Amino acid sequence: MITQSANLLRTAAKFDRPLLLTPAQDWSGWLLGKTGRALLMIITGTSVLAVLLIFVFIVREAWPFVQAHGLGEALSSTSWYPTRDPAQFGMLALVFGSVQVTFGALLLAVPAGILIAAVLSDIVPFRVRQAVKPIIEVLAAIPSVAYGFFAVAVLAPLMQEHLHLSTGTNALNSAAILAIMAVPTIVSVAEDSLSAVGRELREASYACGATRAETLLKVVIPAAHNGIIAAIVLGTMRAIGETMAVWMASGNAAQIPSPWWDLTQSVRTMTATIAGELGETPVGSMHRHSLFAVGLILLVVSLAMNLFTEYLLHRAKRTSGVHA
Repeated sequence: MITQSANLLRTAAKFDRPLLLTPAQDWSGWLLGKTGRALLMIITGTSVLAVLLIFVFIVREAWPFVQAHGLGEALSSTSWYPTRDPAQFGMLALVFGSVQVTFGALLLAVPAGILIAAVLSDIVPFRVRQAVKPIIEVLAAIPSVAYGFFAVAVLAPLMQEHLHLSTGTNALNSAAILAIMAVPTIVSVAEDSLSAVGRELREASYACGATRAETLLKVVIPAAHNGIIAAIVLGTMRAIGETMAVWMASGNAAQIPSPWWDLTQSVRTMTATIAGELGETPVGSMHRHSLFAVGLILLVVSLAMNLFTEYLLHRAKRTSGVHA
């Protein structure tokens, strides 16, 4: 006890800030705190303002097309021929291509990502997790054009050879490469959520006689459902907003496959259309305004997905008795 008291006294002696502040020191501390809060508020406000300005810019550029043709009319047609005379701006095939590719990617990425996250958090040794997880997270930093080149140079010939397809650049190829790109995001967020559950719940489950599988499926995963939902949403945003890889792997055919669920046919997504045509359209043309209208639809879809996710999280909190 004497030794500990002596150590505390030495530590207190090294503390250079006086216990009783002078008016100048008190004022400088108050001013520094206010300045820090103001700086953080400016940074936050700038980010929000930037998002709002982007939204306003897209709406302003898309508004001439909305006035001339209307989004309802554009979404009811599959004929996307903006350079014809007369031009046709049917966007339904583009929206369908984005939804089909994204949904196919999620069917592959979500089960694989959650399974990998569960294995890393509850099955493999800690040293293995520390070695494997950074490698998985590095995959998210690979440029999308590299993934697209892999899809065209490797996946497309494999699909043509082994699945006997007429073309390897199709919706299945795009879904597969998007799943590979989304898995690192899902694994990283979901694994952090599963690890944050803590040992107490796991040990309580084991004490009640549950096996490791029962503990993982009935205790750990339900307790981490908010983080898992967030991981799925981030993976979805990664898939639906991807441009280069989809542009290279989808085949860029503005059509709805027949039958509609066939992933072996070429499709075209909204992001690929914007990336492929925006640089070749003259400023002020209806073609350019139509591409901004496509971007507006994509922005509205992303906003709707985020709002739906917030609703699911709020509902899950109410069900579990946790008030936001």
